Amino acid sequence: MKKFNIRKVLDGLTAASSSSSAAAQPGTPRENDAVQETLQSEHFQLCKTVRHGFPNLPSSMAFDPVQKILAVGTQSGALRLFGRAGVECYCQHESDAAVIQLQFLINEGALVSALADDSIHLWNLRQKIPAILHSLKFNRERITYCHLPFQSKWLYIGTERGNIHIVNVESFTLSGYVIMWNKAIELSTKTHPGPVVHISDNPMDEGKLLIGFECGVVVLWDLKSKKADYRYNYDEAIHSVAWHHEGKQFVCSHSDGTLTTWNVRAPAKPAQIITPHGKQPKDGKKPEPCKPILKVEYKTTRAGDPFMVLSGGLSYDTVGRRACLTVMHGKSTAVLEMDFPIVDFLTLCETPYPNDFQEPYAVVVLLEKDLVVIDLGQIGYPIFENPYPLTIHESPVTCCEYFADCPAELIPALYSVGSRQKRQGYSKKEWPISGGNWGQGTQSYPEIIITGHADGSIKFWDASALMLQVLYKLKTAKVFERARGKEEKPSTDIVDEDPFAIQTLSWCPESRMLCVAGVSAHVIVYRFSKQEITTEEVQLLEVRMQCEFSDVDSPDPGGDQTPTLPTSGASSSPQETEPPTQPSTSSNTSDGPRDNIPCLQVRSSPLKQSPGYQVELVIQLVWVSGEPPQQITSLAINSSYGLVVFGNSNGLAVVDYLQKTVLLNMGTSELYSPSDPYQRQPRSPRKARQPSGALCDSNDGSNTSEDRCKSPTSGSTSPCNSDDERKQRFIEKVKFKSRRFSKTVANDFARMSRKISSSSEQKPDQEERVQRWRFSTCKKTFNCMNKAKAEARMPQKSVIHRTKSAPDSYAKDNSFTRSRSSSVTSIERESREAISSFHFCESFPRKTDSLVSPCLLVGTTQGSVMMVALSLPPGGDQRLQQPVGISSCGTLVRLKGGILTMALLDSTGTLLPPSYEPWYDPNASDEEKEKSRRRRPASPPSSQEGQDSQFAVLCSEKQAKVVAMPSQTRIYKHNITETSFVLRADVVQMAGANCITIFCANGHIMTLSLPSLRPLLDVNYLPLTDMRIARTFCFSNLGQALYLTSPTEIQRITYSQETCDNLQEMLSELFTPVETPEAPNRGFFKGLFGGGAQSLDREDLFGETAAGKASRSLAQHIPGPGSMEGMKGAASGVVGDLARARIALDERGQKLGELEERTAAMMASAESFSKHAHDMMLKYKDKKWYQL
Repeated sequence: MKKFNIRKVLDGLTAASSSSSAAAQPGTPRENDAVQETLQSEHFQLCKTVRHGFPNLPSSMAFDPVQKILAVGTQSGALRLFGRAGVECYCQHESDAAVIQLQFLINEGALVSALADDSIHLWNLRQKIPAILHSLKFNRERITYCHLPFQSKWLYIGTERGNIHIVNVESFTLSGYVIMWNKAIELSTKTHPGPVVHISDNPMDEGKLLIGFECGVVVLWDLKSKKADYRYNYDEAIHSVAWHHEGKQFVCSHSDGTLTTWNVRAPAKPAQIITPHGKQPKDGKKPEPCKPILKVEYKTTRAGDPFMVLSGGLSYDTVGRRACLTVMHGKSTAVLEMDFPIVDFLTLCETPYPNDFQEPYAVVVLLEKDLVVIDLGQIGYPIFENPYPLTIHESPVTCCEYFADCPAELIPALYSVGSRQKRQGYSKKEWPISGGNWGQGTQSYPEIIITGHADGSIKFWDASALMLQVLYKLKTAKVFERARGKEEKPSTDIVDEDPFAIQTLSWCPESRMLCVAGVSAHVIVYRFSKQEITTEEVQLLEVRMQCEFSDVDSPDPGGDQTPTLPTSGASSSPQETEPPTQPSTSSNTSDGPRDNIPCLQVRSSPLKQSPGYQVELVIQLVWVSGEPPQQITSLAINSSYGLVVFGNSNGLAVVDYLQKTVLLNMGTSELYSPSDPYQRQPRSPRKARQPSGALCDSNDGSNTSEDRCKSPTSGSTSPCNSDDERKQRFIEKVKFKSRRFSKTVANDFARMSRKISSSSEQKPDQEERVQRWRFSTCKKTFNCMNKAKAEARMPQKSVIHRTKSAPDSYAKDNSFTRSRSSSVTSIERESREAISSFHFCESFPRKTDSLVSPCLLVGTTQGSVMMVALSLPPGGDQRLQQPVGISSCGTLVRLKGGILTMALLDSTGTLLPPSYEPWYDPNASDEEKEKSRRRRPASPPSSQEGQDSQFAVLCSEKQAKVVAMPSQTRIYKHNITETSFVLRADVVQMAGANCITIFCANGHIMTLSLPSLRPLLDVNYLPLTDMRIARTFCFSNLGQALYLTSPTEIQRITYSQETCDNLQEMLSELFTPVETPEAPNRGFFKGLFGGGAQSLDREDLFGETAAGKASRSLAQHIPGPGSMEGMKGAASGVVGDLARARIALDERGQKLGELEERTAAMMASAESFSKHAHDMMLKYKDKKWYQL
């Protein structure tokens, strides 16, 4: 039966309501009626696909030596399972409690997990999405240790009270057999032995159970006789115990850094006591105590000495030393330093049988932020090269972009240059965790993920077919000089830490041009080349961006002056610019404010650039009159035009990276035309603005709640004569409370302050603002000759252009400066209109245009979308010599909330991507360059008079609009949210059509059709609990999206119904049928004299008939969703129905089986009763009544 979908029923209603509410105004042409929209609600479904990266906050680990699968548990209740490269799986417990221990049912395709909330769970790994079959929740005791013997169905559970309970893992029921702590220890002992820290059975005798208590007591328990055979006492607390495979010796690790070796039959004293890292005194005294040895493993080999592997135990005088793993083999001891603290480790052995020579070949070490596998078979113990994408968090991720359906040649090109960056010295053996099989999905298009990091590095990842593999790493910090110590740290930094952190990036996959912006207000343009070069001098442009105000109390005629422009005869070629006699790097002294100084120092020595991305140009914003440059909020690059544009809260700048010149540098308000109805008058920043230090001082009442909650657009109502007093009060507060914040806090605070401010928009009091403030304005038509506003200088060989948007009328008040922290000015910055997005396109700049031309769409945080026309010279040499013309065409449209994304559609609804130049190697020969350097032909046709041929798609934090071009008439409008705001929006390709994908702060993921803006999907998926998600969430084509779910993990999701349907095929398989290795041969003499391993029928001991039933109040059995839930997602349609029917039959058969067992038990009981009755009858058959 076909599944009922209410979305299809409502589809027509939503389409009708959307079209009616978004209908064009009377007289507006309705060309969009001809656009056939093919996307429907049934094309969309939201589900998680895979999770990549290192498990966040790991807590436990287990390994299946036959299936060769590794399981890692975390403190948040997550499970990550790893097989061969590309085989990964993520599961989550419902309780979110920490996973304290994991136990595989070896080669059974099942896993037992023990959680900190005293519950144990049985996972079925035989399906692609593992599910819980059974759960058992302990009510009265805390779980401390679990042990599941090989090929046994009885699980031993040690508790905090010192008792041991036994669970049948098939039915997840408790046995009535319990080992009580007071029976295990000596009767004369007066104190409680503490929690159970170890349980294991003797490798040679399954009937002997070794129990370790925290206090230092170890008990060898005889399961059959239910009593202790031997008790071993030591003064120091025990952390772990390990057996010799012959079952005659075991080793304990203690809290004083000692290892004690015990003979099983000699419990009086240890056979050996050693302190691996203790200093041995010469007088024979006891060694100095060391740190606890947290874990020890004892593994034997046939051909040599045994291995003893331990963690911890270092001397107390090694303060600050990193965590170490110690490998003792014979007389040699190797101490292996780790980068992070050790969580757990496991020794991998050739055999799963504990009573055979173990033959260890590797050690898996789980660290707090890494997974290391050490090769024990090679000299020096090298590590294996890790095939998993566990280095996402190598430096914290600060931004993320996702590109699906990239050009096919991109991944091989990036891999070829990235393969040269690999480290050397790895083990030559194959990765030992090699279980599972890859998925058989048909998804074959290339996918690339780019992550920007706090150390300035950028990583390119191959994300095709639900896998993740690093392709190439780019280090942007190489361009700058590094301070060697704190003393050398430049005083021009605007962030305390991570000055090279990546803020945002713009990438053109077709031309391979890359542009990145950092937190220190710098932009770097990169080209891709397969050849190595050495750059003698890095090309540098310094840009002076400022938003100038003049106070009415102290008028300054300079505020109304027109900015000084270079003469028309100024050269546009940087090579011809003469250096000034006096460098313009003004005052870096303590007397005056910093001015014209960049935040970072560009490298002056030659820069060797390996194949890959190579620096083309560095652009830096400079300090202005003691105020630091504002961080860059938006960025775009276009390879066809040769332009880079970036903006912040002060305005925007357009740079020609081919000519290395600044074309435009202007404030946001200057983009409005004088007759613009949306023009925002210049306004004052808050006089009593709150410094960042006050964020942590809730008792400071100098800023009232009324002042702090005012809309940034509202006029000031305080009298003018109090300005000086308020300013002086602010200066004193800055001097007293100035603090520094990291970039993350700064960015988050800035973003949230904007949301708070924009939520209460008020109409500005324009008259009052005109009285109080004047803003320097300038003309709206520019080109690189008359509007670069640059003072060019050439120190040594590097080319530096200093640009200036207006005279410095604000420098008179040197004391009224900002803190160096980027968060100090976040309130003031966000109260101004900042640039939030860019989009290069070929469109109609003005209503009267009939031909398309290169344009730039500019979106602001106040919802304005403005059009800037670009006039490009012809290609070839003329492009490098003639200027690029730029003219502002005013406001196109206004939306509520900041603009997030913009795009263009043609008259048929097809997406018009920005034009691009095909990639060519900049270091190749001129002939090869000319072959590949052909500009892409203009795709849109020219428009006839009175007819619109394009749709501009615009999406803000509150609403979306579609505007017809060139008439600039609004065709459709959709209000996305009233109570929340949009964090991310993208125009993507999906199922052969286009749509807008939206992620809101309230957790909703939505899609809107184009151009009608009809709602197609609205799912409450992920409430915004972490700003990390807001910074990294991104959509891509073909129904793909991702976000950083933790500091170390990327979660990929899909909103495509087709991908959800095929997900089962695409996912990897964890369990593969493998034969269990044969048990070790006992040998003739061992079999004859009984020297081999002794088996035990645990069913006779722990079964209900022998041990009885356990107390019902001790633990509660919870049936899991099991394979039924797994199979629900396994397939759809007929196959899914058949699978579900088969499971239902299995469950029915299981119930019938249980009924049959109960019936058999009743029959046996009836037969027993009949037998007893018959015996009674025979006994008294021949007796008289008086003989009774």
